[in-house]
Amino acid sequence: MCCASYRVHSIFLLRLFNDPVAMVILFLSINLILQDHWSWGCIFYSCLCQNEHTSVSSRTAVRALLFSNPKIFSDSFNKTVQSVVRIHLVLVILALPFLLENPAGYLIRSFDFGRQFLFQWTVNWRFLPEHVFQHRVFHLALLTAHLAGLVLFCFYRWHRSGQSLLSLLKDPAQRKPRSHQLSANKIIFVLFSSNFLGVTFSRSLHYQFYVWYFHTLPYLLWCTNTSALPGLAKILILGLIELSWNTFPSTSMSSGALHICHGAILLHLWLGVPPDETSPLESTPLTRTPRKKKD
Repeated sequence: MCCASYRVHSIFLLRLFNDPVAMVILFLSINLILQDHWSWGCIFYSCLCQNEHTSVSSRTAVRALLFSNPKIFSDSFNKTVQSVVRIHLVLVILALPFLLENPAGYLIRSFDFGRQFLFQWTVNWRFLPEHVFQHRVFHLALLTAHLAGLVLFCFYRWHRSGQSLLSLLKDPAQRKPRSHQLSANKIIFVLFSSNFLGVTFSRSLHYQFYVWYFHTLPYLLWCTNTSALPGLAKILILGLIELSWNTFPSTSMSSGALHICHGAILLHLWLGVPPDETSPLESTPLTRTPRKKKD
């Protein structure tokens, strides 16, 4: 699917959108974090966020925010604070020339969440009437659903011990000894699933936004240990998503099929066992491999 996607090929090579460049930087930062190079990973993630800010558009600024998940940086509070400070320090340094010239304009245009999207370009909400698509109540409902999804996944799906945070709050004696290190599978699972939640509840997806989550779809479909979706159904979902994104202009049927596929993946992630809880081998803490000394 990754090699055969016409839409992704068009976005990367024919249309020359800035979205693929941002995603390359993002995957580079994730790869550095997986190799336990947290400082460099945070620096490249900051470059991604800065790229979104200078594009003066809320649609691109939100792409970096979809992957923002403090739980990822560490189960250790100190390391989380260090990572967040490091990211924002680099952001401030890179944005300093613009902040000194016009700070209000820079910040407002960087996060212009009041921007209205054109109904003619939407891929995911074509089956709605245009007045509903443009209504502020609809936008607020999507934002509420997104935040609710993040909270539910944080409490019930991203906790590494397999117990919900609510149960631990009710009975602290149930808390198990835990390592301050995260496995690679845990990092990828939380980042990719939190990004997918943002894409699912986005108030408009345009064709170039496909690269926001295209390369994460195979992992999301096969990462959990569940029989809710058989292998043939997963391949069918990938095919329907590809077909929906290749339908131009979008139709009520294509956007409806896209939402059905997104809902199936969300249900699969919710019912399935997260990767860190399937076997001891997959929950091995993330450590840096020492280099061999030359004789």
